[in-house]
Amino acid sequence: MARKYFGTDGVRGLVGKSPITPDFVMRLGYAAGKTLVAREHLKPGEHPAVLIGKDTRISGYMLEAALEAGFAAAGVDVILAGPIPTPAVAYLTRALRLQAGVVISASHNPYYDNGIKFFSSGGVKLADGLEEEIERHLDEPMGCEESAELGRARRIEDAAGRYIEFCKSTFPNELNLRGMKIALDCANGAAYHIAPKVFHELGAEVISVGIAPNGRNINDGVGATVPSSLRQAVQGCGADLGIALDGDGDRLLMCDAEGELYDGDKLLYVIAKAQHMEGRLNGLVGTLMSNLGFEHAIRRMDVPFCRAKVGDRYVLEQMQEKGYRLGGENSGHIICLDRHTTGDGIVSALQVLAALRQHDQTLAQACADLVFYPQKLVNVRMRAGFDWAHSKTIADSVAAAERVLGDSGRVLLRPSGTEPLLRVLVEGVEAAQVEALANGIAQAVALALGE
Repeated sequence: MARKYFGTDGVRGLVGKSPITPDFVMRLGYAAGKTLVAREHLKPGEHPAVLIGKDTRISGYMLEAALEAGFAAAGVDVILAGPIPTPAVAYLTRALRLQAGVVISASHNPYYDNGIKFFSSGGVKLADGLEEEIERHLDEPMGCEESAELGRARRIEDAAGRYIEFCKSTFPNELNLRGMKIALDCANGAAYHIAPKVFHELGAEVISVGIAPNGRNINDGVGATVPSSLRQAVQGCGADLGIALDGDGDRLLMCDAEGELYDGDKLLYVIAKAQHMEGRLNGLVGTLMSNLGFEHAIRRMDVPFCRAKVGDRYVLEQMQEKGYRLGGENSGHIICLDRHTTGDGIVSALQVLAALRQHDQTLAQACADLVFYPQKLVNVRMRAGFDWAHSKTIADSVAAAERVLGDSGRVLLRPSGTEPLLRVLVEGVEAAQVEALANGIAQAVALALGE
């Protein structure tokens, strides 16, 4: 079944435009609630319960109320957690033994976007089959349980405190962050009142930016998607390193004292190398966008490596299928299954810091033997319905580039999930060659479009 509303990360869009409208979100809550009720083996008078968390967008108030109404109408109890990171919802859903968790967030997008994503009782994103089941209920008329069967709502007051303690528990007991000065960018997002306390309570001196949300400034010139903000914060206060989260706190970027930036591939490598030295790394999952130099570095450790489709849910699926405990994306989504069930910016940062502390290294020293290959990404606009995958012109151009690169490079063509673009990525040893090959394939795509 082709999903109509759910994408790779829940339902997302521009607030006020379908599907991010109050009436649709209420129906979504009702449909999700009916799906839960149908799957639960309930005793008379028992209701399933869900946790709802959100980031700091002004539209979160409206969408939270709509979801609450939909769930209550379906006979589902609701626990409201207020603004907390996406991975906090995953943790609390598990810890409180709830049937599901719901996050109202559009992650790193601007404030005028928003979205809804779900976690299962086990703290992982819903399987495609469950999302399809919710969509089937969405096509049915919305009803309402009898008054005696309606769900109740209550607010949990200590959600942030519980999650802070959980994050700290993932850092080794024998270590601390005393003597370390950290610049922390919270993107004016969901972690604004949580992340500073985690690092401070572990002993670090924390200089925080992006901790003054007003409903409209989430990800606005700050956060993991704005590297210049983190670099400026680090160098402005003379920090040892910097940590930037995105709006919902599930991804990160780091920066050292010299202003060098460290993306998801580099940070994943720091964690992987430490785990390998400790005999704990049984395999690793990257994505189609992971740098080839990163893959070669992992394979030099004689550690199994595989690539998943872009999207942390696909990384997690591969990890579960193969039994690996570490995986992630170069965008900064890192999943440490020995610490959490989902990607978590704070927890991942703590694993990087633990590796640096244990081996008395800086970020630069930890990544000294990691050599990235030059990459060239070209976006080619294409018309709807264009069958690029079966174009002989494009296939011949790709094959020619792959012959030139041999085993020292790769070519990846990937359609954008949100725009009418075909992304052409070429990697190799020589930057000039990589750029020329990428531009050549892009020209072949343009030629094929005119055929």
